Amino acid sequence: MKKIVGIDIGGTMIKYGLLSIEGDILENGEVETEASKGIEVLFEKLCNIVSKYLKSNDILGIAVSGTGQIDGSIGKVIGGNPIIPGWIGTNLVEKLEKEFNLPAVLENDVNCAALGEKWLGAGKGQDNFICVTIGTGIGGGIVLNGEIFRGSSCVAGEFGHIQIEKNGKECLCGKKGCYERYASATALVSLAKEKTGKIYNGKQIFDKERKNEPIFVEVIKEWVDYFTDGLSTITYIFNPTLIIIGGGVTKQGDYLLNKFKDSLDSKLGVNYKKNLEIKFAELGNNAGMLGAEYLLLKKVGIL
Repeated sequence: MKKIVGIDIGGTMIKYGLLSIEGDILENGEVETEASKGIEVLFEKLCNIVSKYLKSNDILGIAVSGTGQIDGSIGKVIGGNPIIPGWIGTNLVEKLEKEFNLPAVLENDVNCAALGEKWLGAGKGQDNFICVTIGTGIGGGIVLNGEIFRGSSCVAGEFGHIQIEKNGKECLCGKKGCYERYASATALVSLAKEKTGKIYNGKQIFDKERKNEPIFVEVIKEWVDYFTDGLSTITYIFNPTLIIIGGGVTKQGDYLLNKFKDSLDSKLGVNYKKNLEIKFAELGNNAGMLGAEYLLLKKVGIL
């Protein structure tokens, strides 16, 4: 039975696995990215991962989900934050295919997450939906007619840089008041610190809010309000039937999902919420790898 090597490159960790063509994760593991050491060290790590599985002689290809702005049509990194020296400008697909003589794909991590959810998760059976991920920043994936919409220069879906506060907090992109500066997981931690003077992680913040500690009730209410401000803008632009929300905060389950739904409901006109469904992502940390596999299977003609 043919298998795929799946890899998800993050700024901190590289997650990887051996995948069946049905999307089952047969083996998995992770190693530190050591981003500051640059592209050559990163590429060596990727080669070590692939080589580990090549011994079985039944590898169909290499499917990679990666951080940054990526032209997925050719597998080249074209922009983003320079956290991995030399990453921007690298055609990873070209390097991997030359090294291993196997087909490979590389796509942006949020686009991969959206495709993973389309194939096997919350978007299964849906050809048109929006995916929004809440993490260090806010990412977006747009699925139209069953395909990722990349835009004219392959950077569509950067929802985190919608401006929601004029002359607001400075963002790494150079603008002020960006969505992710107010509604990301990082922003939630920052907001709690502003209100309390102490540093709490996201789980601690939600735990305290569930216990009705007033200052944390206020923090979550304000953060949810910011999140749905941006989500309402996205809804008015796309008029989707489905929005899938991903990221670590979704571990809070229906408790948080219902807060998002209630807050968003008051910000949308009747025709925008008539057919709208909002779900949390179902594939967790595996969505990126599985979405990259989906692209590889399409590339080789299996899907």
